[in-house]
Amino acid sequence: MLARRCFMNFHRSPDVTPHSPDHPALPLWIKLAYTGFLLVLVPVYSWHYGPTNFLYFCDIALLLTGVAVWKESRLLASMAAVGILVPQLFWCLDFLGQFLRSATGSPHTGMTAYMFDGDRPLYLRALSLFHGWLPFLLLFLLARLGYDPRALPLWSAASVAICVVSYTLLPPAGAVLDDPNLPRNINYVFGLSDDAPQAYMPSECYLVCWMAVLCLFAFLPTHLALRKLFGNLTPEI
Repeated sequence: MLARRCFMNFHRSPDVTPHSPDHPALPLWIKLAYTGFLLVLVPVYSWHYGPTNFLYFCDIALLLTGVAVWKESRLLASMAAVGILVPQLFWCLDFLGQFLRSATGSPHTGMTAYMFDGDRPLYLRALSLFHGWLPFLLLFLLARLGYDPRALPLWSAASVAICVVSYTLLPPAGAVLDDPNLPRNINYVFGLSDDAPQAYMPSECYLVCWMAVLCLFAFLPTHLALRKLFGNLTPEI
């Protein structure tokens, strides 16, 4: 009975927030500004990092959000939020730590060390600041559109598929590439360091454990929090 109820709720939950053309849920300037940002970032990232860079969860969420703002889709906005709010929180904390390292003259190591790499063009690092502001934009979207609980199973399934592709088809941690800018160890499927694979367990076991950790300790808590905060909102129209 419970499974049947969940199935029915999955199909009844609206994908696109109802609104009238005269009173959209999101202001036009946000849609235009976001689209303009993507029109700059996508070709620049493609040139510097290659197309596989867009398999990172954060980049997938960035593109999903671009569709969500135009369709005013609570489902797509919810999926992006479930997928990146926790990882981007760690990105922001690490960035703050790197900033403090700069103030003290300490060497940069960690997730966001690349943001302080003088060999990378400043404009390229500036574009990467989307990791810091995208989570807040997603929270704004959910406040306007509401939260769709289908986001958890859909994003979880997508993330598992992406991790498997990243593990089986893309360069592992420590790979020596002709172009050093090309991404390795996408979504950390070989370990938390890009310099070498983790050595604590067989790589296949690590992959399974990593996917389980993401689903249970990143996506699920985010889903529960967003459902409590925005699940019962009446969308603004």
